Amino acid sequence: MKILVTGASGYLGGRLCHALLLKGHAVRALVRPTSDLSSLPSPSTSQLPFQLAYGDVTDYRSLLDAISGCHVIFHAAAVVEAWLPDPSKFFAVNVEGLKNVIQAVKETVSIEKIIYTSSIFALGPTDGYIADEKQVHQESFFCTEYEKSKAAADKIAIQAASEGVPIVMVYPGFVYGPGKLTNGNVVATLLIRRFSGLLPGYIGNGNNKISFSQVDDVVEGHIAAMDKGQPGERYLLTGENASLKYLFDIAAIITKTNRPWFSIPLGLIAAHGWVMVQFCRITGKLPVVSPPAVNVFRHQWAYSCEKAKVELGYNPRSLKEGLEEMLPWLKSLGVIQY
Repeated sequence: MKILVTGASGYLGGRLCHALLLKGHAVRALVRPTSDLSSLPSPSTSQLPFQLAYGDVTDYRSLLDAISGCHVIFHAAAVVEAWLPDPSKFFAVNVEGLKNVIQAVKETVSIEKIIYTSSIFALGPTDGYIADEKQVHQESFFCTEYEKSKAAADKIAIQAASEGVPIVMVYPGFVYGPGKLTNGNVVATLLIRRFSGLLPGYIGNGNNKISFSQVDDVVEGHIAAMDKGQPGERYLLTGENASLKYLFDIAAIITKTNRPWFSIPLGLIAAHGWVMVQFCRITGKLPVVSPPAVNVFRHQWAYSCEKAKVELGYNPRSLKEGLEEMLPWLKSLGVIQY
């Protein structure tokens, strides 16, 4: 089967390309001319059926050309940041990009299925409860512009499904694990700062639960959605619901280091983020911390993946199992020491 992957040069997209190739599929990766291709096979040296298609989901003609001859699209392209100086980029890529993919599929008779990578952010926080696929974003507030854009895109995907577009929607949680050190790998960012001493304490009270999704589990969930997922259905590719306090405690146990002994108030972290945002406006360097990112940690993002387990055979590992793999990998890169 010939498959197009958008967002192929990203954290999730790169690992998805490798997994699809290992399963015997022919893969075409949609990448921009400026993309970092270090996580992808080299088409010139690879013996695998892999090729690059240069373009952008915001460029309709290049997208239509890339789709030609393909049977399945994994639409994983997205701007994943808590804050950008130009928030219109979230909607240009995350919303308009999805619209372009859907329109291109309508014009391409060969496409059998779209697997659309959404996010639990599209469904909103779950303060006080654990949600499933019935959750719909209340839109009473948004922590980040990214969240707002993914909620808007979710409506577009659902509408397309109602019109007969063969789209399957998958919703990963906070994705972590080996792979590119992008801002999409937020757990890696937190752990690097934790072990470098830049984040010496717990974040706030640390008790709000977050659904952590190991990246290779999410990749397998995507492929299962292609093989078994029903068009129009939503599947949560989440994992263990755990607090940031638990994350830091388990990391300390695995590395045999001391746990934090105090908590950093979220207000103080937000103030630091505000300073970093102003610094970004001068230098152009994106902040590691911003007030919108802190807003995310003021809420719970806990979800159940039971539907994906039953219908797709999704089998996520525990956070402890994932960290036992991830922490030595970060150490091998030299970005943390313990």
